[in-house]
Amino acid sequence: MLTREDFIFTIGYDGPAAVIDGTAKRLYSKLSTKELAEKGLFKAAYSSAIWSKNNADMELVAQIYNKTVQTGSNVSVSSLERLFGVFPVINVKRSIIL
Repeated sequence: MLTREDFIFTIGYDGPAAVIDGTAKRLYSKLSTKELAEKGLFKAAYSSAIWSKNNADMELVAQIYNKTVQTGSNVSVSSLERLFGVFPVINVKRSIIL
């Protein structure tokens, strides 16, 4: 079973194992969703919002992303999943920390 910290710093999967960015996990695992987004760690921030199942956190990530990136078009919460490639995952048996 993945922990929050493992999930938000997962960079991929190898079968039933999550591959974790150990350096990022060590440096940023104690930050909140808002703090991650404010540091520009948008994928981790969105992953944190998914983990918490908090729609307000997802909205916050989209808002900070739109304010920071300024692409000329606003990214919606529904498009964040596709943008960052983050989806809720179940049945992860172990973690591999790189």
